[in-house]
This record gives sequence, structure tokens and C-alpha cells, in this order.
Amino acid sequence: MALKLVGRDFYLSTLYQVWRFTVEAAQQDEAADHCFVPRVAHTTGDVDVHDFAVLTDGTLVFANTLYSCLATLSDTHSFKPVWWPKFISKLVPEDRCHLNGIAEHDGQITHVTAVSQSDIAHGWRARRHNGGCLIDVHSNAVVTNDLSMPHSPRWHRGALWLLNSGRGELGTIDPATGQFEARIFLPGFLRGLSFHGRYALVGLSKPRDGSFDGLALDEALRSRDADPRCGIHIVDLDRGCVVEWLEFEAGSITELFSVEALPDMASPIAVGLKSDEILNHITIAPP
Repeated sequence: MALKLVGRDFYLSTLYQVWRFTVEAAQQDEAADHCFVPRVAHTTGDVDVHDFAVLTDGTLVFANTLYSCLATLSDTHSFKPVWWPKFISKLVPEDRCHLNGIAEHDGQITHVTAVSQSDIAHGWRARRHNGGCLIDVHSNAVVTNDLSMPHSPRWHRGALWLLNSGRGELGTIDPATGQFEARIFLPGFLRGLSFHGRYALVGLSKPRDGSFDGLALDEALRSRDADPRCGIHIVDLDRGCVVEWLEFEAGSITELFSVEALPDMASPIAVGLKSDEILNHITIAPP
């Protein structure tokens, strides 16, 4: 489930749709200050949507992981492909390279991340330990293939950041040389990265099968006598340390994918897609 903040609204992907939530003043809950309401949906089918980006002209682009490409929404079809890596020979529903992350700068997409350069069905699964790549979208050149399951490339304060998820690292990467510099280790499978000033908000997930088999992350946790966590860690980029965290210690939440900061919102709520609340939440635009 991907999330992208656009102004004060956001896009959200579900199993087979992309929704746009608009924000309004909370009217039915006195404890809330803002309410996000699902207003527009596009049905894409289950294409395994990962990251979003919004271009200068307002076009929404998403990582269509199942088809190994970047795509936009369509009013008449499931999606419209706009770009794919040069090593992908055919757009088919095979999740060949696990293209997942989009780096956006000044309304333009600059780079994407993928787990491998595989051109066969689910070929990335054999390359989880290494072979993860950052790709320059403009030149279609592979900047580096020395990462491990990279996710969430983001520009911030003039640097390109990403999560080297298979090793539990948040760091920066030089888009010219491909040199990755780990800034901090965090105890989980990292997905979801956003920034607020000097702070990074990083999503952590637990393994689906009880261990990160085949990943350096397993050994990194053992060497620190640590268990994997699910939650959000806030990193002070200037000091290089965790200053606060929110963790899910019990229950059914074991994975996160997207993390966004909501400036100037103290207690926001959202109208659910499957509850009776959405049936009765009605507002009227000025005539």
C-alpha cells in the first residue's frame, strides 16, 4: 500500500485501485483537526503499485512493479506505461526486476530503484542479497548494482537518499559514481522514507517468514543481539541517531511501506473505504 502526499491531499494505493483523498475540516469528530476523505478512485487491477511521484504538470506516475515499468493512470485502461528499464525486454505481468522506488526532484523523475536487473519472471528473488540497482531514468543507465533490495529513493537537502533494505541501512548515494554511504543502521526491513527538516522518518518491517533468510540484515541483527521491529524511527540527520520511535509490538501489523509527514496537522483522521462511515460522510460544495 503506497502513499503520496500532494499538497494537503494524498494518493493511496489499495490491492487493485488508486484513491485520491482530499482534506477538509473535521466536522464529526471534535478531537480531530483535519479529515481525509476518499473522493476519486482509479481501478488499475492488482499490478502491485509501489512508489508514487507527481510531475510538474500534476501527472501521477507510479511504480508498476508487476509489469516492471513506470506508469500513469488511464480513464479507459488499467494503466499507461511511460518508462521501463532497458534490460526489460517485454512488459508482462511477471515482476521481473521488482522495480519499486521513485526519486522525484523539482517535479521530474530522476531515478528508480529495483532489486535486480533480471529479465525473467520473478528473477529478482535470487538476487536479494546483492544486485540491487539505482537507475538513471533520463539516460536509462544503471548507476550501481551493488545494493541489497533498495527502496524509497528520495532527494533531500541536495542529496539523494535511499534505504538499502537488505542491509538495514539508511544512507546517501552519489548519482554520478553510484557510491553508497550508509548513515545509520535500523533494526528492520526498511521501506518508506520521508523528511521533515533535519529529521528522516523511516518505516521498519518485520520479516514475513520469521527471518531475513539470505540477507545481510539477518547477521547485522544477530551481531547487535537485536530483534527486528515494525514501526517508524525518526532519525536526526545532523547527529546521525534515532531521537524518537513508534513501534507496533503486538497484533496484526508487522509491515509498513510508506511514511509521510503531515505538517501543521495535530490530530488528522481519515474516512475508511469499507466502513459505514463512507456512506454517511456527505459535504456540499458551494453552488
